Amino acid sequence: MAPPSAMVTVAAARERARKRVEQDQRTWAAIGGADAALQIVLHPPTERAVLQGQAGVIAWVQSWRALAADQTSVRVYWEDRQWPSVGAQRVPVRCVVSGADTIAAFAGASIGREWCLLRDRASLLRSVFASKAASTDALAAAIRTHGRAIRALSEADFTILLHVVGWLSAHPYSGWRIRQLPIHGIDTKWLGHNRTLVESLHAAVTGRASLGLLEAPVLVRVRFLDPVLRPGGLVDLTAPIEQLAALPIAPTTVFVFENLETVLAMPELPGAVVVHGSGYAAGRLRGIPWVASGRIVYWGDLDSDGFAILHAVRSSCADVTSVLMDETTLLAYRDLWVPEPTPAGGGYGLLTADEASALGRIRSEGNVRLEQERIPWQVALDALTATLPTTLTTSSRTVLRPPEPVSRFPAGRA
Repeated sequence: MAPPSAMVTVAAARERARKRVEQDQRTWAAIGGADAALQIVLHPPTERAVLQGQAGVIAWVQSWRALAADQTSVRVYWEDRQWPSVGAQRVPVRCVVSGADTIAAFAGASIGREWCLLRDRASLLRSVFASKAASTDALAAAIRTHGRAIRALSEADFTILLHVVGWLSAHPYSGWRIRQLPIHGIDTKWLGHNRTLVESLHAAVTGRASLGLLEAPVLVRVRFLDPVLRPGGLVDLTAPIEQLAALPIAPTTVFVFENLETVLAMPELPGAVVVHGSGYAAGRLRGIPWVASGRIVYWGDLDSDGFAILHAVRSSCADVTSVLMDETTLLAYRDLWVPEPTPAGGGYGLLTADEASALGRIRSEGNVRLEQERIPWQVALDALTATLPTTLTTSSRTVLRPPEPVSRFPAGRA
């Protein structure tokens, strides 16, 4: 028979210990867990509860007695009860588990092993870097923040972590690429996967945010729609921002699209270039003067992410107009909506009233998405070319489209 529900069983106490370890282990690892303590009130039975479920109460008392005999590190406190109906009884009233190691072991074997792994790694990090750290508090904070990542590393990766943080701390301005680091096992993918952890520990040790490495250049793809603007006759160019910034051009219109196929589909247009925005990285376009100070026409997906990116572009560039990002367009293609997997939350103060209305409808409809590629191409092209400056002459505004395909059949034989 089970004990009355109010009484805390050994299993329930272990579960509380597990939750405590889950909650506090990163702090214990950061500063040491010797002073950690877990106190659990066991809620012993009343006389009435004993009379209603005597067998369950006896089993409950015996389970705590067995635990106290088996684990001397777990202290169980007892009190005497004098009940008229059942006489004098000695019952457990409180359990105290002291020290992080003991709490984790009490929680279970697997929890204990996980804690010991984190404890030992944190201890090694402190012993290796504490004397070099710009702030011991900062080092503790880094261990606390990234405790799960530290524990999840394989033995080989943790060894690499120690070497990487140590080498970068000793060579703060190396100017090397990741490929050049003289560390066994290091590569670009490893640092990419563990960069946040490395940067946090490195900052705690050195007080510097930068790793001192030479980063890969930020590349941007541009198509020059006006032949006059093409550098060396190149139509399509992917280059570092610094090189694009140095181009001596002044387009009258800079299209920024999120969809690469749309970028590639654009025909020749007078005075225009089209830039691949690459999602939230579109904010980096401010590093290209003829983009940042130019007249930008932005077109993205009709979803919350699209408007978030539009807001980011406007935060970086002076003159940004959107195309086909309004409620009328959204509703015109209702049959082409799909759900947005991970909607962006929050508000975007740089949206126009029409754009904000479209975003509101997207959210009220359950976070839907109209991908820009689903809008018929001729509809999109007409809307885009309508944004060209009105100062252009009618002839100069003519859109240069590819010729219609010629039939391969002679006349009369199609």
